Amino acid sequence: MKEIRFFFVPDAATVAELPDDEAVHAVRVLRLQQGDEMMLMDGNGTYYRALVTLATQKRCLYDIIETMPQERQWQGHVHLAIAPTKMMDRIEWLAEKATEVGIDEMTFLDCQFSERRSVKLPRIEKIVVSAVKQSRKAYMPVLNDMTDFKKFVNYHTTGRRYIAHCYDEIPRVNLFDTLRQDEADEDALVMIGPEGDFSVDEVRMAVDAGFVSVDLGKSRLRTETAGLAAVMMMQLAQAAVKNN
Repeated sequence: MKEIRFFFVPDAATVAELPDDEAVHAVRVLRLQQGDEMMLMDGNGTYYRALVTLATQKRCLYDIIETMPQERQWQGHVHLAIAPTKMMDRIEWLAEKATEVGIDEMTFLDCQFSERRSVKLPRIEKIVVSAVKQSRKAYMPVLNDMTDFKKFVNYHTTGRRYIAHCYDEIPRVNLFDTLRQDEADEDALVMIGPEGDFSVDEVRMAVDAGFVSVDLGKSRLRTETAGLAAVMMMQLAQAAVKNN
C-alpha cells in the first residue's frame, strides 16, 4: 500500500490543480498516477483528501473527496524574532527546525550589531513549506522580512514578551521558568540577538517597553541554537501547563 503523500496547496479548496513545483514532484519524483490518493494542506488549518484525476509531465489535477479541519496543536501564538546570522545556511536550518518543532511566526531583526541586513525570504519560505509537509503541520508559519529593532519593539506591546541576552549587569530570569509560571494560552514572543548580542541600549529599550529580560540557561549559545532553544522552551512550557 502506497504511503499517502502531502502537498502544500494554499488555495486547495478553490483550485483543482497542484502548483507547478508540487506537480513536478508528484508526477516525476513520486510518479503519482490517475486514481492515486494524496493529502493536501492549505496552511490555514485544513487537510483535504484528494484523488489524482490527471497526471502529465508538468501538471497534476485532482478532485477533493474529503475536507478535514485540523485543531491547533498548541494554544497561544508562538513568535520568534531573531537577528539572522552572517552565514544564511544557519538561519535556514533554524527556520526548518523551528517549523518542525512548532512556531506561528518568525521575524528577522535588524539590530545594532547585526552582521546581515537582508534575507532572501522566498528561499526561506520554500524551506518552511518543506518543513510543514515533513512535520504534518496544518498551519503555515508567518514569515516577516527584516524589521528595524526599535520599530519592532515599539509595535509589539501586548502578550508575553521576552528578550534574551548575555549581559550580567542587567537582571535576568530564566525563560523556561518564567514561561511555566505564565498562562499557556497567551501569546509568547522571544527576541534573540545577533552573534555579537543585542547592544546594552537595545536591551534597556526593550525592558522599558515591557519586555522581560531572560536567559536560556548557563551555556552561551550560537544565535541559531538560541533561537531553537527558545522555541523548544515555549512549546515545552505549554505542554507542562496543559498536563497539570
